[in-house]
Amino acid sequence: MESREHDVPTADGRVLRVLEAGDLAGPAIVVHHGTPGGRALYRPWIEDATARGLRLVAFDRPGYGGSSPRPGRTIADVAEDVATIADAVGAGRFATWGASGGGPHALACAALLPDRCAAAATLGGVAPFDADGLDWEAGQGEMNREEWAAVEAGREATEAYCDAEAASLRDVSGPELVAALQTILSPPDVAVLDGELGDYMVVSMHDALMPGTEGWVEDDLAFYESWGFAVEDVAAPVLLWQGEQDLMVPPDHGRWLASRIPGVEAHVSSGDGHLTLWQRRLPGIHEWLAERL
Repeated sequence: MESREHDVPTADGRVLRVLEAGDLAGPAIVVHHGTPGGRALYRPWIEDATARGLRLVAFDRPGYGGSSPRPGRTIADVAEDVATIADAVGAGRFATWGASGGGPHALACAALLPDRCAAAATLGGVAPFDADGLDWEAGQGEMNREEWAAVEAGREATEAYCDAEAASLRDVSGPELVAALQTILSPPDVAVLDGELGDYMVVSMHDALMPGTEGWVEDDLAFYESWGFAVEDVAAPVLLWQGEQDLMVPPDHGRWLASRIPGVEAHVSSGDGHLTLWQRRLPGIHEWLAERL
């Protein structure tokens, strides 16, 4: 499997750490990682993309891994960074998908880059914090509720929370991840986490949090503030997957998004949690996106 890692400079003097993998000559699919997370890609995703002739283009959001911080960033700001990355890798048109905290960032590309983003998919993606008619925290596990309580208290409390959690996760191995995340894992997620997926998540988080927790803090604060665009303005075709047994991003988030994104193809699966979407749904998502590229 081919891969290429490099830094892309931005117009305002930052750098974005980018990983390309799969068929490096193929059409581009931009990947938005979860929160916290980074550019690392799960082996089965790369293998599937390679078999389909697709190029996965992943990157660390500002403040994670090798990407410079961008204090005060909004969800909408990702569109500018993705356009810069697409230019750098020679992708005039691209598709995109985002998992968990990456979901809103994929939607931002679909809303704000309509001439370049051919299609977008979101897996277990969160709805806006101020979503009308949605009880945003209902159904979330204890660990998540503690995190959002810190976010509502402000930046200082969010930094303290993220720093403490990062310290507790720093030396966790893949097999130990189930115990570390037990309050936000439903039975389907526990079943898929004990193995290669757990190892991948540990590698991704360790690398992403190596420089500190700035990326995580900025993600959380961006979720809590205005996204900078309305989901009703999403112009590109969107595929949405949400798990009925998800304790990280409960299914009502997906239902709320599905009721407002124009023309969305939405699936709320009774057998899925949060991480099972990562394990099971990417081949179908790659196929769906490739048809629209």
